[in-house]
Amino acid sequence: MRYRYPRTVPAILLFMLTLLPAMAAGAADVPAKTSGQTVYVPAYSHIYHGNKNAKLLLSVTLSIRNVDPDNPITITVVDYYETRGKLVRQFVKAPVSLGPLWSERYIIPQDDSSGGSGANFIVKWQAAAPANPPIIETIMIGTQSQLGISFTSRGQALQN
Repeated sequence: MRYRYPRTVPAILLFMLTLLPAMAAGAADVPAKTSGQTVYVPAYSHIYHGNKNAKLLLSVTLSIRNVDPDNPITITVVDYYETRGKLVRQFVKAPVSLGPLWSERYIIPQDDSSGGSGANFIVKWQAAAPANPPIIETIMIGTQSQLGISFTSRGQALQN
């Protein structure tokens, strides 16, 4: 006697095969430990709304989070650039050490529109021993009359 598979079995197998790459990608998303990086972080000191002349000014918080539970990292550069790439401000005058699971923040006030809609930060960090790369992101928030907005941008490593 020969067993026949129901028609749904090949469909289920095909569905499961399409899930395998997605499940494997989750594990691949864990970044490798490294001894330092240069990170580009988008920021917006204002955005346009309505027509292109209407600006909503935003406060910007740059957040640097050492997500390594065992190793400290050192922040050596936090530079703020405007839309056309001109350096606006250097925040770090001396290296800043972040212990395991520590955070640091740098703030651009809402009334400071010097960065423009294409502002960004360059952050450099290093570690004595290979460490998990920190989470580096900006949080923008602005309110005007009854209009309010908030959003985040994640940093992108440029080099190790």
